[in-house]
Amino acid sequence: MSDDFAIAATPQTHAADIEYFVRRGMTKGYQLLSLLTPPVYTVFALTRYGRSHINVNRLLRATWLGGSVGIVGGGAFEYARSAYSNPYKVRVRRLHATYDTSSIRADDHSTIGGILFAVITPALFWKRATSLNLILGGAGLGSAVGLIVHYTRTVTGDPAPTVPVPEIPPSTPH
Repeated sequence: MSDDFAIAATPQTHAADIEYFVRRGMTKGYQLLSLLTPPVYTVFALTRYGRSHINVNRLLRATWLGGSVGIVGGGAFEYARSAYSNPYKVRVRRLHATYDTSSIRADDHSTIGGILFAVITPALFWKRATSLNLILGGAGLGSAVGLIVHYTRTVTGDPAPTVPVPEIPPSTPH
């Protein structure tokens, strides 16, 4: 194990860790803003324009645009955080993130919800929005619903199993 962990000092491994965290940050950003955008947009539209300006097309468009902003913001945040950090600490963070079953389950529920809603939303609202907004906005709503399902399962007594993280050999960072 110590030989494998000694590899963490190489620039290629640090670059792989940065890539992993950027992808993870993009996923988490998409999930978070897909969850927050629909209620925030609804409140904004109600207070600014009134009920007449809220429709399915605008809500779905706001959802997928919010998710896109989350992708860019999450990836940029994680790149800035990981690229300029100590490679040893980034490697330790990656090891902990790899064994975080709650985060993995949240990603799984979010992906399943996104795929289901990307198919179901166009079937339900075919005449009410453009096809791009139906598919992408439905995926954003599904991602949010999947995330809500994950947290509901956790709160109601079905948490993700915990997996012990292997011990990290003591090493001096370079």
